[in-house]
Amino acid sequence: MTDTQTSPAAAGTATTEIVEHWIDGAPASGDSDRTGPVYNPALGIEQKRVRFASTDDVDAAVKAAARAFPGWRDTSIAKRQQVMFAFRELLNARSGELAAILTSEHGKVLGDAAGEIARGLEVVELACAMPGYTKGEYSENVSTGIDVYTLRQPVGVVGIISPFNFPAMVPLWFFPLAIATGNTVVLKPSEKDPSASIWLARLMQEAGLPDGVLNVVHGDKVAVDALLHHPTVRSISFVGSTPIAQYIYSTATANGKRVQALGGAKNHMLVLPDADLDLAADAAVNAGFGSAGERCMAISAVLAVDSIADELVSKITERMSRLTTGDGTRGCDMGPLITREHRDKVAGYLDVAASDGASVVVDGRDPEVDGEPDGFWLGPTLVDKVPTSSAVYRDEIFGPVLSIVRVDGYEDGLDIINASRYGNGTAIFTNDGGAARRFQREVTVGMVGINVPIPVPVAYHSFGGWKDSLFGDAKAYGPRGFDFFTQEKAITSRWLDPSHGGINLGFPQHD
Repeated sequence: MTDTQTSPAAAGTATTEIVEHWIDGAPASGDSDRTGPVYNPALGIEQKRVRFASTDDVDAAVKAAARAFPGWRDTSIAKRQQVMFAFRELLNARSGELAAILTSEHGKVLGDAAGEIARGLEVVELACAMPGYTKGEYSENVSTGIDVYTLRQPVGVVGIISPFNFPAMVPLWFFPLAIATGNTVVLKPSEKDPSASIWLARLMQEAGLPDGVLNVVHGDKVAVDALLHHPTVRSISFVGSTPIAQYIYSTATANGKRVQALGGAKNHMLVLPDADLDLAADAAVNAGFGSAGERCMAISAVLAVDSIADELVSKITERMSRLTTGDGTRGCDMGPLITREHRDKVAGYLDVAASDGASVVVDGRDPEVDGEPDGFWLGPTLVDKVPTSSAVYRDEIFGPVLSIVRVDGYEDGLDIINASRYGNGTAIFTNDGGAARRFQREVTVGMVGINVPIPVPVAYHSFGGWKDSLFGDAKAYGPRGFDFFTQEKAITSRWLDPSHGGINLGFPQHD
């Protein structure tokens, strides 16, 4: 399932696939001739191009969503549920197709792609349970003959802007809940791996979704700004880096929109001396190098108490030696990074580490790979004794670089975590229940794992961080997701008794 067309390539003889927009239930080229490259990161080649939307193209998608909104809003809950159940079954049955798309354009290994889809599927299943989360409340006879009740209704046309690192899961965090609650959607996926969103839109249509309810536009800042400024778009949902999340939040709120803006992270894992070090080493490797570290919930800084730091580093190093890096279709543990430029940026931090006095224990540059030599490769990398003043510690590197920061004990580790500008996820590894309970209370982070390295909540709890990892207070999916995509209306009702009447100009009072 693809929506591409062929056009003359730059050389003039070959043809290049172009990923088109999806507007009003059909592929749409729009009026822009701007395109961008879509790479196969494991091969290091451009495999297709993606159409970049103009402001008019975004306007066409928004208008399609606006036309579809009244009919979809008035569609019964039962019918909307039927569409979501059908979508769930189709996605579950054909997830292998989507996983192959993710691996081809993002580079993550097939097993990781399957896991991404499974986590997104959880939110689709939550959307099927929408009636239980959107019920109003009823108070009978609050005053003589008067009842008060509330309704939750859709907000209208909503915009979603999703990142490259989870091209299926993050859109699935948002559009199933938005659509199930009666909204219509314009989705702007990352231009680096756009095909997954088109595949999902086609599948929603196959599940019975009316045309115009879910639209997809591709592009760069032109498309983003068009959504942020469009007067018909009522809300924006975003996941990405902190500077862009801050821009999205400030711009969209200035234009009167409600906003979910989830930003970047620097996630810490504190390992206390009483921890199971084998469990902690496994967790550090899994959370640090899964998806090549291109996760907003990746563990990128292990805070190891001095007394066990050498042993923990040894155990992590031994496990890293068994990892294989290569083409995601070949059964490897870790795939390439998304682009050559990003790979080079991440690799550049190793020079920074050395200049800042850190020790590069495992150097992932020039790795041995099971794949083509031109792929965007960087192997798992371990840097020990990283000072907290170093950019290697401070920056969200977003790659397979795991830093070890040595600490004196619990208090020192907690202070370092709480001093970070980010507050997305964190973890503590310990067998001391008292220390764990104290940590969950005292740490200033939105999602906490206790002997769990990646504490992404299940779908019926909401996802979101603190500090510079979340702008505003609107978290993703779970109960807060239903709140975000609906607006409450309070109704005060009186059905008059035939004998009741009379004029009274005073302020209403309860009898």
